[in-house]
Amino acid sequence: MTERTVGILVGVFVFVVVGMFAFAYLQQSRVDKENNGTEPEDTQNATAYDNITRVDAKHFYIDGTHTVAGEIMMPTPCDLLEADAVVAESMPEQVTINFTVINNAEMCAQVVTPQRFLVSFDASEDASVDATFEGRDIELNLVPAAEGETPEEFELYIKG
Repeated sequence: MTERTVGILVGVFVFVVVGMFAFAYLQQSRVDKENNGTEPEDTQNATAYDNITRVDAKHFYIDGTHTVAGEIMMPTPCDLLEADAVVAESMPEQVTINFTVINNAEMCAQVVTPQRFLVSFDASEDASVDATFEGRDIELNLVPAAEGETPEEFELYIKG
């Protein structure tokens, strides 16, 4: 190859590399302008409880009363878990178990800690049960209680 051919190839290569950097810079500027310097909405509303998307619980049905018992792994020992059930008037009933967290501590060790819950409600045996955690829908995995097992003496050994 002649010096002229090598010079042309080097010039074309430099032109392509500079063009790639210019294109990347223009694309980044466009994205920044569209976002107006703000973070995406999902990261603005992030909480310490976003990883809680499923709750496993033992389900008891005794004499017309449903009892759901289990535990949720909370990010700190200062998080107090509250649970209540709302029964919608329909047939069969639609029940929503609402989980909320109370944490008034200014500082708390970041140690994952299990928090147990026990919720009872009256509904027909065919009632459907869903759950929310801090206002967002989560998956509720109900494991039927063994024959003769009662909510007062259950141990939480849930798999699945």
